Amino acid sequence: MTFPLNAPIMDLLVLSVIEEDDAYGYQISQIIKRAADMKDSALYPVLKRLQENGYVKTYDRQYQGRNRKYYRITPAGQAQQKALLKDWETYKFIIDDIIRGGISDDKE
Repeated sequence: MTFPLNAPIMDLLVLSVIEEDDAYGYQISQIIKRAADMKDSALYPVLKRLQENGYVKTYDRQYQGRNRKYYRITPAGQAQQKALLKDWETYKFIIDDIIRGGISDDKE
């Protein structure tokens, strides 16, 4: 895709993915790659920031003799995801309106 993913959109995508089910980093990156061509390594700073903000927790699980770090959304993360989703819906509506020739302005 042509459009870059900024920090709030990345947060929304990551939180939305792990709200469905706990996931590990590579799994999350593969899902997000449907929207943007990003390197797997670009995801880990986002996950670290989300963890530092208390939006996700991690735990390890054995898989084929190796530990995998899984991410789980917290209640604070669920609240953040809902807030970001609301902002996204408003933003998407405005963009769609502009693209379709809308010239309305709520400031009038």
